[in-house]
Amino acid sequence: MVNAKPPVALIAGPTASGKSALALALAERTGGAIINADSAQIYRDLPILSAAPSPADRARAEHLLYGIRNGAEPCSAAEWAELAKAEIARLHDERRLPILVGGTGLYLRTLLDGIAPVPPIKPEIRAGVRAAEVGQNLAALAELDPVAAAKLNPADTTRIARALEVIRSTGRTLAQWQLRRDGGIGGEIELRPLILLPSRPWLYERCDRRFSTMVQEGAMTEVEELLARKLDPQLPVMRAIGVAELASLLRGESSKDEATAAGQQATRRYAKRQYTWFAHQPPPGWQRFEEAVEGDAFDRALALLAPPE
Repeated sequence: MVNAKPPVALIAGPTASGKSALALALAERTGGAIINADSAQIYRDLPILSAAPSPADRARAEHLLYGIRNGAEPCSAAEWAELAKAEIARLHDERRLPILVGGTGLYLRTLLDGIAPVPPIKPEIRAGVRAAEVGQNLAALAELDPVAAAKLNPADTTRIARALEVIRSTGRTLAQWQLRRDGGIGGEIELRPLILLPSRPWLYERCDRRFSTMVQEGAMTEVEELLARKLDPQLPVMRAIGVAELASLLRGESSKDEATAAGQQATRRYAKRQYTWFAHQPPPGWQRFEEAVEGDAFDRALALLAPPE
């Protein structure tokens, strides 16, 4: 008799959609542990601004891969996937349910589907690409990989540089490398996914209220301390939602009300992008839950992940 594949629960969706509360209830019901799949919450620098779990929530269930990285050290999707694999394996050894929670689609895709086996980029090529202006890199990419150049946003410094350094270093385009993916665990587990897609008005109101609360609870101090470190502005932690808006306030370029409104707008725009991605990109077989996860609907969503005994 073939052994059943070990289960992994997945709660995904846009920011402020109620993922964390649902995951906490699932962990308490099953004795499982929550594994962070949010690219902002992996850093320890912005616990308030990234809506990281509170000490009270951490006391109720085990939380993994939250606040484990210094913002000065960026964490790639591949690195996160390796960390998540190790935690999932440990929890399975303990016969406990791993509960993946987050809104970073690239993290989840890398973990489940694997990553293109692109060889390490030659250091001299990387240095040359990173030292050039984005316009120069885009022009060079248009000659070597016109398909990628046409698809990329002309202002997307990071993606343009990545595509250019890959073809210069390996002689193959990034798209060619991505035809093959290695290391995914999707075929080795029984995935139990639930995507939260509540109504946009409900979601956006939650985004606004949460950002306002973050400002009241000390997010500005977090940003002030982050800016004092004078980190590379291209680091993921420096581009977290709300950092630029609160930095403007700290520089005296906007009022508190203006910075709060700008941060709320940035959060809504981010939620909109996530909403579109999760509505269309994951497999059709992944359950979509389109109610606001509160009241009776919260219990229905929880039952989809762990039916009451």
